[in-house]
Amino acid sequence: MDTAVTSSVYSDEEVTTYDLHQHLWPESLVEALAGRTSPPLLRDRTLVVEPGGEFELDPASYGVEACLANLDRAGVDVAVVSCPPTLGIDGLRADEAEELRHAYHEGARAAVAASGGRILALSMGRAEDDFAGTMIAADALADIDRVAPVLDEIDRRGTFVLFHPGAAAPPAGAPHWWAPTVDYTFQMQRAYAVWLARGVERWPALRVVFAILAGGAPFQLERMQARGFDIAVALHPTIYLETSSYGRRALELCLATFGARQIVFGSDAPVIDSRYTIDHIRGFGQAAVQALCHDNPTTLLT
Repeated sequence: MDTAVTSSVYSDEEVTTYDLHQHLWPESLVEALAGRTSPPLLRDRTLVVEPGGEFELDPASYGVEACLANLDRAGVDVAVVSCPPTLGIDGLRADEAEELRHAYHEGARAAVAASGGRILALSMGRAEDDFAGTMIAADALADIDRVAPVLDEIDRRGTFVLFHPGAAAPPAGAPHWWAPTVDYTFQMQRAYAVWLARGVERWPALRVVFAILAGGAPFQLERMQARGFDIAVALHPTIYLETSSYGRRALELCLATFGARQIVFGSDAPVIDSRYTIDHIRGFGQAAVQALCHDNPTTLLT
């Protein structure tokens, strides 16, 4: 399925620009979460997850109108949206998880259809018709044989995978930043290492994206090389790193390590301001914007 938008309508760029990492909670998912009595659930403006605790948020900030506003604010044309594994849906009983996945999938399809080409969506945990790709929790790669049938099907369809952090349980008394900066980056580094060690050889044509720069993958590659890793494996053309939450220094290291061809722009909006990383990317010039926001996403989406 060719889901790429072929011409820019919404920005001053000569080409369509993409944000590969925004989160969408369709109204159908919000209603399903609000109707639950055990985590994950929504209670007014409080999200309750297990593990993780309670978080104050406005569900409307994850809606379609907010998504489009985030695009406009950042000057980006198209968002690739998803429902994050951090909600802990993968850890529910099969029937409960399926109810929430169905609510998201139906709502996401409706959002894509009504967006005029400005929203594309990733399915949750498995390949689905009408979706540009699939989001899978990073920890799923801890048992690569178990997730293999899902990856086989995505590979057969010719779409792509975005590996994203899953649920985390920070230690008691940990500050609010602990899970996103310690637990999430650990999950992503481990998933990236599993893919380099076992995944890329098994699925050499499957395009994969690792969120949050794979937890800082460029920083680790020299140490891996010192321990006998063939760094050429990390340069395999189907492996991409997504940029959300990182600024100029991290991006400089990533660009120096991989060049621009393996990096894609993502913002993690609305969790993080949609302008934060894109402003740093623009600081590298139009060639970087072209590669990270258009060329590489287009390769993934086509």
